[in-house]
Amino acid sequence: MLLTAFLAASAHAEIVTRDVEYRDGDAALQGYVAYDDAQTGIRPGVMIVHDWDGLNDYEQRRAKMLAELGYVAFCVDIYGKGVRPKNPQESGEQAGKYRNDRALFRRRLQTGLAELRRQPNVDTNRVAAIGYCFGGGGVLELARSGADLNGVVSFHGNLDTPNPADANNIKAKILVNHAVDDPSVPRERVLAFFDEMKAAKKDYQFNVYNVQAHPFTVFGSPSYHEAADHRSWEAMKTFFNEIFAAG
Repeated sequence: MLLTAFLAASAHAEIVTRDVEYRDGDAALQGYVAYDDAQTGIRPGVMIVHDWDGLNDYEQRRAKMLAELGYVAFCVDIYGKGVRPKNPQESGEQAGKYRNDRALFRRRLQTGLAELRRQPNVDTNRVAAIGYCFGGGGVLELARSGADLNGVVSFHGNLDTPNPADANNIKAKILVNHAVDDPSVPRERVLAFFDEMKAAKKDYQFNVYNVQAHPFTVFGSPSYHEAADHRSWEAMKTFFNEIFAAG
């Protein structure tokens, strides 16, 4: 019995995590990778784009959750190594810098995607990106840039873009998880997103949850909604099963 218990325990997943330093030109960036060391061989990779607070414990927790599902998860760093906002004002300033310069934003996203693909256990033919709030808008912008991805998932993300015609560049399938009343995303932006996807004839899904809040998946926040968080995560898992099935 003791030997059986030992063997069973040793077969359990061991989630390995580490910081990953990389660069965008002269800018030093510090991401975070998580994967199950008990698995062998290559597996799909999932890039995580942080919210306006920068890369922190929340994204790292999500990376571990993805690793437990069998993916290699890589949290990108849009703001730069050591740039971690301490209050909403600083968060707004940092997010605004990239939202107002979509070319720079896209380049940071593409740099992070390239770093994910450099991880030795990633199947480079099966790659997706997910993002939260600022990062949710980021993965949509990454898709609009024409990035070679199987899919992107936005959780309560910004939907707007200065160049809606860029949707014609999208190669990835899209899943959006959104609150019915998101104070950060007026309804006209939701309708504009629908029009954008319709005009470009893209493959997208848009899940609406009966939540009157913005960051409904952020653990411990006043806006956290357990049911919507669980359902949107399950929707993501189903989406991944679909887009990675051919690999």
